Amino acid sequence: MADAYVTGLQMLARRELSETQLRLRLERRQLDPDDIDAAIVRLRREGAVDDRRTALAWARREAHVKRRGRLRVVRQIESLGIARDVARDAVAEVFADVDESALLAQTLEKRLGRGRSIDQATLRRVQRHLMSQGFDAAQISAALRNRVGQVQDEEER
Repeated sequence: MADAYVTGLQMLARRELSETQLRLRLERRQLDPDDIDAAIVRLRREGAVDDRRTALAWARREAHVKRRGRLRVVRQIESLGIARDVARDAVAEVFADVDESALLAQTLEKRLGRGRSIDQATLRRVQRHLMSQGFDAAQISAALRNRVGQVQDEEER
């Protein structure tokens, strides 16, 4: 058990991992399953592995660094093996401090640049990209309509 515990502790020292991720990585090292179970119980009891903390860390990174929308962040956290309710709570907590419309506007600005003429193919491509980034469809449509209106106003001047 000591080997699984120490190995798990070393893995957690490098980066925040969910319990599922840690279990898979320990299993890949072909450690005894009973030792893995005991090590994870001990690490959870000591607070070294905590799915809620991991979910919050991932949600902050995805929202603030990668500028992704709420839906994508939830899917990403769930893919780490974290329970759906824990993932949704963490995302709700992080996005309480995030202005999603500003986040969408920044992502749109980065994708399109300033003052460029926008054709229908570009609009569809950008809309698909924003959907894949986890933004709400209604917000995307509103932001794109606003952007098209701004470009048309600039072209009329």
